[in-house]
Amino acid sequence: MDFLLNLNRPLLYLIIFAAKVVELSISTIRLVYVNKGEGVKGAVLGFIEILIWLLVVCSVLNNITEDPFKIVAYAAGYSLGVYLGVLIESKVAIGLASVQVVVDAEYGNILADKMRDNAFGVTIIEGKGKNGSSKNLLFIQLKRKKIPFAIKLIKETIPNAYISINDVKSIFGGFIKK
Repeated sequence: MDFLLNLNRPLLYLIIFAAKVVELSISTIRLVYVNKGEGVKGAVLGFIEILIWLLVVCSVLNNITEDPFKIVAYAAGYSLGVYLGVLIESKVAIGLASVQVVVDAEYGNILADKMRDNAFGVTIIEGKGKNGSSKNLLFIQLKRKKIPFAIKLIKETIPNAYISINDVKSIFGGFIKK
């Protein structure tokens, strides 16, 4: 710990900034794992996160009144860490999602076949829209990583389809391609 306090100031600021970026990125991913029920992964990331946090906070709080630029490095690292954590999570796309698609009944089977041809499980339910028009509601359960591809297929097949996407904590049974 003393080695951090004995560094020249610009290097100390850079280390505080970088460590805070890493810590907050880990924190964001940890929260996603915990929300998805992945407690062990969340706990491991939490352990690493708190180790980094303790080192950073100790170095920032030491002589804070004499060196307020440590606060700026900490705050800047915090902000960028949150941003990068969200960016990383969106690329990793942990977990599952449910996509619901509403289309005119005449297009329901066409879209379902296209989705099934591309290894998506689809369930179709008949429904009624405004003024009693016949609709099909398609339920598609998938990994979050596959959402962009699924949306592309839907839009290519039926450009004006109504699409709703929700996060799913758990799915039991059914078909989800690995």
